Amino acid sequence: MKQAVHFGAGNIGRGFIGALFSQSGYHVTFVDIADEIINQLNEEKHYQVLLAADEQESMTIENVSGLNNLKQENEVIEAIKQADFLTTAIGPNILPRIAPLIAKGLAARADAGINEKLYVIACENQISATDLLKGYIMEHLDSDVNLACVSFLNSAVDRIVPIQNNQGSLDVLVEPYHEWVVETTEDIPHIEGMKIVPELAPFIERKLFTVNTGHAVIAYFGYLGGKETIDQTLADDEIYKQVQATLRETGAYLINRYDLNPNEHQKYIDKIIGRFQNAHLNDGVTRVGRSPIRKLGPEDRLVRPALQAQKAGLSYTNLAKAIAAALMFDHREDEEAVKLQEIIQENGVAYALKEVCGLEESSDLAAEILKQYEALKK
Repeated sequence: MKQAVHFGAGNIGRGFIGALFSQSGYHVTFVDIADEIINQLNEEKHYQVLLAADEQESMTIENVSGLNNLKQENEVIEAIKQADFLTTAIGPNILPRIAPLIAKGLAARADAGINEKLYVIACENQISATDLLKGYIMEHLDSDVNLACVSFLNSAVDRIVPIQNNQGSLDVLVEPYHEWVVETTEDIPHIEGMKIVPELAPFIERKLFTVNTGHAVIAYFGYLGGKETIDQTLADDEIYKQVQATLRETGAYLINRYDLNPNEHQKYIDKIIGRFQNAHLNDGVTRVGRSPIRKLGPEDRLVRPALQAQKAGLSYTNLAKAIAAALMFDHREDEEAVKLQEIIQENGVAYALKEVCGLEESSDLAAEILKQYEALKK
């Protein structure tokens, strides 16, 4: 049977990427450090993916198993040797941690003279995530290891998977919509739900600066407004208008950068906001807003489009306001939120903008964010 190794047995791994491989006739080996999930996968050998819709559909995901990468290193290496695909959905910050083990697996394939192609795809909310992963892997590979039979392919992924209330079950609730775009000119094996494109940049930036930016804006303004869920937040007319205004700014940059059709892009924005309004997801603002330091990074969903808009001479006022709202996310159960507030309290907002967002205080964008921050505090 065709084999896929997927790092990350969480809800996104099981409910999205792993599910598509299973539906495409692959056995999926999930690699994770969560013993409970790994043991359940090996005992039950299947789970349900439930679609969050009025008429809740479900599909059975079979041919799955699990390995603990901390306790079963040799087994993971053997699985990589046999794999046709190796994918991740663990978060960009975790990629350096799994790279040494993946490097051992690739070296083992080379030593064994395996000539079948292996496709490596990091399915993360990060531009060029697979390139990053490849870089981490190469740090742990001898220069003479032959990677001629390994292709590293960048991708963009999009599916909302809320916090689950499944009480220890492997079953996963997901939204019906999903998009998985992979950049390559190679003729690669067909995977259900995977779209192949020769250039990824327009797709990944459109997704990151519409879906991820929009989601974050809703979460941070919803949190400030005392809302509990994303759909409840969008029911607030003022926040709804704020989200629309912010996505018009990211949209203006995307249209200018990639020559997108303005009417078609507005339809895309409307479709994305409609997805966020899905009450069946019951998606909490604190889940969507979590890890604000990462989300305020210079290459991430808020600061990068604001910087690009500024460089292009376009409006970025609403993006600046969204960044200011993110700086005020002080959810005590979120480690990064606590750390962010400590940075601000000890050193000030201007310091946080430089330290977290990479923005000099003298920049026009930093000045606008500081202005919006003070206005929101009032």
